[in-house]
Amino acid sequence: MRLELGEIFIKDIKFAEESKIEDGILFLNKEDLVRESGFEEDEYLEDIDFDIVHPGESVRITPVKDVLEPRYKKEGGEFFPGVLGKVDTVGSGKTICLKNMAVMTTGKIVGFQEGIIDMTGPGADYTPFSKLVSLVVATNPKEGVKQHNHEHSVRMVGLKITRFIGSLAKDLEAEEVKVYETKPLLEQVNEYPDLPKVIYVYMLQTQGLLHDTYVYGVDAKKIIPTYLYPTEIMDGAVISGNCVSACDKNPTYVHLNNDVIKSLYEEHGKTLNFLGVVITNENVYLMDKQRSSDTTAKLVEFLGADAVIISQEGFGNPDTDLIMNCKKIEKKDIKTVIITDEYAGQDGLSQSLADADPLANACVTAGNANEVIELPKLDKVIGDIQYVNIIAGGNDKSLREDGTIEVELQAITGATNETGFTKQSARTI
Repeated sequence: MRLELGEIFIKDIKFAEESKIEDGILFLNKEDLVRESGFEEDEYLEDIDFDIVHPGESVRITPVKDVLEPRYKKEGGEFFPGVLGKVDTVGSGKTICLKNMAVMTTGKIVGFQEGIIDMTGPGADYTPFSKLVSLVVATNPKEGVKQHNHEHSVRMVGLKITRFIGSLAKDLEAEEVKVYETKPLLEQVNEYPDLPKVIYVYMLQTQGLLHDTYVYGVDAKKIIPTYLYPTEIMDGAVISGNCVSACDKNPTYVHLNNDVIKSLYEEHGKTLNFLGVVITNENVYLMDKQRSSDTTAKLVEFLGADAVIISQEGFGNPDTDLIMNCKKIEKKDIKTVIITDEYAGQDGLSQSLADADPLANACVTAGNANEVIELPKLDKVIGDIQYVNIIAGGNDKSLREDGTIEVELQAITGATNETGFTKQSARTI
C-alpha cells in the first residue's frame, strides 16, 4: 500500500460566522459544530460547549477523554472506516492532515482513568498535547445515563467533529507531502533481501469495562491477532474508545501518529526491512491471553521476521500479555524489544512490571508513572477540576485549597506513552 499524507499546518483556531481554513487559520462556526457533532440527535447528552486553547495559556483541561487529529481522505476510502464511513480499506491513496492542532473531548467523568492536560507550567512539559492549538469539546450526560452509553456518545461526538473539521481541507493543496509505502510480503522481502526483516506487534487495549479499542469499527477484544499494513493505522483504521490510565493511554491522535511506525519507516531500506504490523489484543482471561499470544507468535514466524518490536497499552494485567508475546516470539529465535512504562512506586524502588521473564531482556521504558508532580493553580479550567481527587494517579487530597494539585504522572495524558509519543524515558542504574 502506498499512502500520501499531505500536511496543512494550522497556525490558529478562531470562532467565526463561516467554517473554513484560510491562510493557515481554522475558522469554526459553533452552530456548524453542534450540527455536525450529532449532539441534537443524541439521547444521552445533556449539553455541549466549545473552547479554543493555545500552547502557553494558563488553561487546564480535565478530565480528558480523547485527543484527535482532523484529516480528510481525498482518495482511497473514507476517514474512520466502519465507524463513520463505509468499511472500505484505508491506507492507500491521498489523505490531508491538519497538523499542529487537535480536537480534545472533556466533560463529566466517564471512568476514573481519565487525565489532565495543562497548556502551561510543569504539567505541560509532560504531555505532547500541550504543544497543539486545540478545539476542546465539552459534553455532559443526562441524569442516570450509564457509563458505556456516555462513553459511546462522547466518542462519536469527537469523531464527527474531527471529520467535519478535516472536510474543510478537501479543496486545499498540501503544504508538504510525505509518502509511506509497504508492498505485498514477498515483494517487500525481495526488495531488501540483505536487511533484517522487522515486524511491529501493536498491542491494543481491550480489557472491556470502558477499556476498548476499535479496528475498522470492530471491538478489538473480538478479533484474533492479524496483519495490518502500517499505512492503515496511519489512516484511521484504529481508534481509541477506552478510559485506561491517562499517562499510557493511546488516544486516537497517537494511533494516527504512532511514533514506532514512523521511526520504522524512517529506517526502512536503510538499516531494516519494515514488513508491517501485527495487531493483537489485551484480554482479561488467561485462555484469551494464551490464544492471542500463541497466534501472534505464529503469525510473526509465518511472516518471516528476524526481529520484533512490541508495545503495550496500559499496565498491570496487560503486562502479562506483553511478556507472553515476548517470550513466545523469542522462543522462535526471533529477537524482541518491548516498549512499556513502569509503575515502580513513588520512590522508584518497587517492581516495575506485574510480570517478567528472562527472555524479556531488551526493554525501552517511557518512565515511572508513579513519579509525583505538583501542578500550579491555573487561571481557567475546562471540564471539572473536582475529578482530580478520584482519577488514577490522584487521591482525596490531590486538589488543595490554594488550587494547586499533587498527582502522579499517571494522571497526565500522554506522560509515559508506550509508543514513545512522549519525552519521558529512564535508564537502569
